[in-house]
Amino acid sequence: MTDSEGFLLTLTCADHPGIVHAVSGYLVRQGCDIIDSQQFGDQESGRFFLRVHFSGGGGGGGGAGGPGLDALRAGFEPIATAHGMTWQLHDAATRPRVLIMVSRFGHCLNDLLYSWRAGTLKVDIPVIVANHPDFAGLAASYGIPFVHVPVTPETKEQAEERLLQLMDEHRVDLVILARYMQILSENLCKRLDGRAINIHHSFLPSFKGAKPYHQAHARGVKLVGATAHYVTPDLDEGPIIEQEVIRADHTFSAEDLVTAGRDAECLALSRAVRWHVERRILLNGARTVVFR
Repeated sequence: MTDSEGFLLTLTCADHPGIVHAVSGYLVRQGCDIIDSQQFGDQESGRFFLRVHFSGGGGGGGGAGGPGLDALRAGFEPIATAHGMTWQLHDAATRPRVLIMVSRFGHCLNDLLYSWRAGTLKVDIPVIVANHPDFAGLAASYGIPFVHVPVTPETKEQAEERLLQLMDEHRVDLVILARYMQILSENLCKRLDGRAINIHHSFLPSFKGAKPYHQAHARGVKLVGATAHYVTPDLDEGPIIEQEVIRADHTFSAEDLVTAGRDAECLALSRAVRWHVERRILLNGARTVVFR
């Protein structure tokens, strides 16, 4: 059975005895079969994290005649309440709806679209939003609507309202900032809490401003990296999901560093997005737990 069949239960709560027993016992009583289970008890925070992929139940590829998603949720609610759980239960076959944002660097957008068309990124992409029109043709080649929303200091508030309208219109579950070079307002960041992923080069905060790779080249850096993280009001400081590093040496030109950096950005962002849509990431304060 693939990870897109059955159901996915994720939860976190204060760590204490009996959590796994309560969850597995409930699933057994419902006639469900656990396919994969991953857990982590964080001794620093005292929190427990669990992801369970299971089959059974009547919906989403579960066993015929068993309880469906709504019944499974309703039956689990008393257990979650008793253990103080924050939890989600999803039909694994449901494809999250993703809105991608981009500016004038298209390598991450192109990588995501290729993975989507190849079937390795199991999402629906109802719309691409950009503050420049450069990639309208790329979006059209994939048959995805492209919405150009220009942003200036004077129109920033209206542009963000337009984004929220598009999210509502297309029932968006996740926003991906695929090198979208605009700073989101604090209010928008809060509204997107836990459902917006950004990518940036890992030179931050060492090399800020224009042409960071050229600044890095001037300092003779030996590592090129990228960080994918959740968006928060603290610029580029949200909970880290994934990082990628590529080694450089004295033969690298500034342009070579740029190329390596783009490769690192694509790799880190694609992994972060895939893990998010597969419900593998749980927030742990300013950090993340990632069940790979």
